[in-house]
Amino acid sequence: MKNCATCGMPLKKKEDFALSDENSQFCAYCVNPDGSVKSGEEIFNGGVQFFLGALGGEKKFAERITRKNMSQLPYWQEHAFESLKGDMATDEEFQLAMSKL
Repeated sequence: MKNCATCGMPLKKKEDFALSDENSQFCAYCVNPDGSVKSGEEIFNGGVQFFLGALGGEKKFAERITRKNMSQLPYWQEHAFESLKGDMATDEEFQLAMSKL
């Protein structure tokens, strides 16, 4: 199974892929209508909202989980942005959070 290169979302069905293109390395949520990748800040904020909805808790925790998640994706090694700086979830916190999804 493929995962989105920018947010890590599992790409299971055609509709999950950017522009429904199963050859894309991105999900439908991380691209603009023209197929370009959204900004890091937009994707970060989307991740925070996802984790808040999925896990509940405080926004700061969702930010730490999102930061950990995105920092592990190779795409962000080459496309760093301001919100990736800051407190990050520990490996244990991250694994526990992922196990709840």
